[in-house]
Amino acid sequence: MSRKKIVKRYLKKTNDLASSWVGKHTEASNFYYPLTEMNRADLVSTVSVVTGMPIIQIRSYLQELHEDRQLHSHLGTYLHSKPQTRDSLIAYGRREGWYLFIRAIKPKLVVETGVHHGVGASLIAAALLKNREEGHDGVYLGTEINENAGFLFQDGYSSVGEIKFGDSIDTLTQIQSDIDIFINDSDHSAEYEAMEYSTVRNKLAKSSLIIGDNSHVTNCLRDFSEQNKRPYIFFKEIPANHWYPGGGIGISPTRIPLK
Repeated sequence: MSRKKIVKRYLKKTNDLASSWVGKHTEASNFYYPLTEMNRADLVSTVSVVTGMPIIQIRSYLQELHEDRQLHSHLGTYLHSKPQTRDSLIAYGRREGWYLFIRAIKPKLVVETGVHHGVGASLIAAALLKNREEGHDGVYLGTEINENAGFLFQDGYSSVGEIKFGDSIDTLTQIQSDIDIFINDSDHSAEYEAMEYSTVRNKLAKSSLIIGDNSHVTNCLRDFSEQNKRPYIFFKEIPANHWYPGGGIGISPTRIPLK
């Protein structure tokens, strides 16, 4: 077999998926897709190791998310009502890990920088609402520079928090409460990402978790973790039936297990 045929064999599916995607009205960044089943199983194992919670419990949280028809319907109603996202798939990718960590840790304050449409914000809110049903109160704070972003964060999901618009560093500086889970997903330059970690360093709870949604591109969270004697793990996502090769999340707990 020629080298050209070998390459074509590996790239054909990706190229076909990309060609199909180009003609649709979908999101142009922060793509929505499911994970492969094997990748999902690896994510469950990762969360179990980091939190010290039995894998069967983490798996039940994942099933809970997949069976949440209210969340799925909520996202679909608003995404599919907009011409530019009417063909978007309602799927969470690595954000499933955010949900699992929130359900496992039961944080009092979750901060996410960079909201975009608000899929992640709604997912976080859904997890916090489930925690509240179990007697564990928690709130969400999102930061976003674009005042037109976050349109999905409404209805019952906005009852557990808010989005503050403006520069995220300014918003982070004003936080007075301890941050239990911090999710970096705003300006994806290494310099700005590092500034966010530096800003929240003394605002983190005694037992905290940092999730870096840009850790497949920069080493900022890995470096921050090393400098502050925090463990660091990287989870690589593998999208199912999508041309995008996938990103990943850096995971930096205070210690392992976190609880």
